[in-house]
Amino acid sequence: MAVPTPHGGPAGPASPSVPPGLAELLRAQLEAVADEVEDEVRRQVPEYAGPADGMYARNLRAGVVQALTLFVDHIADPRRRSDAIASTYYELGRGVALEDRSLDALQSALRIGGMHAWRLMGRTAEELGLDSAVVAALGELAFRTVHEVAEAAAAGYAEGRLRSTDELERRRRRLLELLLGEGPVSLEAVQDLAHGARWSVPRQVAVVALAACPDQREEERPLAAAGALVDMESRPPRMLVPDPDSGRFGGRAFTLALRGRPAAIGPTVPLTEAAQSLRWAARALGLMGRGILPRQGVVRCADHLSTLLLHGDEPLLAQLETRALAPLETASEGQRARLAETLLAWLLSGSNVPDVAARLHIHPQTVRYRLRQLEKLFGDALHGPGTRLDLILALRAEELRADQETPSTQGIPPGSPQLKKS
Repeated sequence: MAVPTPHGGPAGPASPSVPPGLAELLRAQLEAVADEVEDEVRRQVPEYAGPADGMYARNLRAGVVQALTLFVDHIADPRRRSDAIASTYYELGRGVALEDRSLDALQSALRIGGMHAWRLMGRTAEELGLDSAVVAALGELAFRTVHEVAEAAAAGYAEGRLRSTDELERRRRRLLELLLGEGPVSLEAVQDLAHGARWSVPRQVAVVALAACPDQREEERPLAAAGALVDMESRPPRMLVPDPDSGRFGGRAFTLALRGRPAAIGPTVPLTEAAQSLRWAARALGLMGRGILPRQGVVRCADHLSTLLLHGDEPLLAQLETRALAPLETASEGQRARLAETLLAWLLSGSNVPDVAARLHIHPQTVRYRLRQLEKLFGDALHGPGTRLDLILALRAEELRADQETPSTQGIPPGSPQLKKS
């Protein structure tokens, strides 16, 4: 991994008044100074005050020694750059990011350790009787050293954060693929993947199918931050919502997060049955595209279960319609529509003529006239329980199709899943 060249700190060689021989004298004291610096950092930075065999403690000693070595090397040769030491701090910063920790502790250790090391080495310089110009030059080198290792750590941290985010996204994508795959889902496997993906395993979930749109990643950020597993690259784009009935993903906030994109929310199911929720959400999204369900906004499958059931097997539904409504085919087109409307209202109102008249806004006598025509067409079958159920299903499907809007450029954007008409 290439380490960026430090910038923004002291540039060029230090003052020539720094005796190069001082480097060897300070190098002889390096271990003793490292001991004191390490103790000072442990005392002032809580993260480094843990057990000596802890992760922070193991990195602390090596980091202190390498930073002091870099300082002494700058004295011996001010033009020298130590990429090996910079790489060490680069990796330290990168490791902090990959462990999803803050860079604050490392930065504090660098600042405190650098100041303490300078006090110790500066005192040595004064004891040797070096003039103030040399001490000032040493101070400049100390600042340069701290700047170099701090910038290397910051660069490593930035790269690690990017890697950490990408890896976390990959793990969550794998988890989503497992939950929405076709095969059986093992809760143990889910829990293992969820741990690596830093995702809390819920008891229940719902899957949302979204209409495709050009800026499809815009919705991902707030929803993923709230705990949803999001895949905007699939067709249709989808997201798995944890504990959907808890309120986090309900109401206006959820709709606003979608930025007006049409979406269908599948039924709430146990976690291991998420694929079933996706199947019905995708089915609902297709029916939205055809106008059978509302084209715009967020459609909740739980509010349209009978419609989804009717269109769960459309070829079979077409067979039911053909068989159950065959007697109506002998009527004229206009008469057929009126008879079908009256028949469905009659069946749904419990054969109550006044209710049918009120529902259709017609005179009760008109209802009775149409019912006599229907009895001639259907005969005794009109009163059989099995026939009545078939008629309700067939007429309801026909009514939904009649309410369907004419396809246009409005509504669900191009690319949304569309289902063929039966």
